[in-house]
Amino acid sequence: MDKIDRKLLDLVQRNNRLTTAELGEKAGLSATSCQRRLHRLREEGAIEKDVALLSPTAIGRPLILIVEVVLTKGDSELFDRFKRLMSNCDEVCQCYSVLGHIDFVLLLTMKDMDEYDHFCRKHFFDNPDVKNFETIVVKNRVKAGFQMPLR
Repeated sequence: MDKIDRKLLDLVQRNNRLTTAELGEKAGLSATSCQRRLHRLREEGAIEKDVALLSPTAIGRPLILIVEVVLTKGDSELFDRFKRLMSNCDEVCQCYSVLGHIDFVLLLTMKDMDEYDHFCRKHFFDNPDVKNFETIVVKNRVKAGFQMPLR
């Protein structure tokens, strides 16, 4: 990955709606060369997905929660089962397996507390793999996105 690749990655992570001509102009490339590089970066996995960042309020899911989950034991089968469960939940925006006194950190979006209560009952209370969980309710979204420094 060279300096131009990093420039392209920086540009598309800030605005993936720029055309290859616009990207090429900003990176000092032709549109065709820019398109080839982007294709290669996608094939190599440097670009995992092209997504839109949605407004939770605008789509009727204004409640954002961060949940720390501790499983009953450190068994790899149990961890894999929980990963699959969370991967298949639409309400889970992000799920991280972490080190330390907790096992997972989840970022959830809900329409209201009733929906969250139902989610908890279904996935935490009625799940023998979950030892405990702690919820943090997000008051204000200060920064959201996936931009990474490319220096």
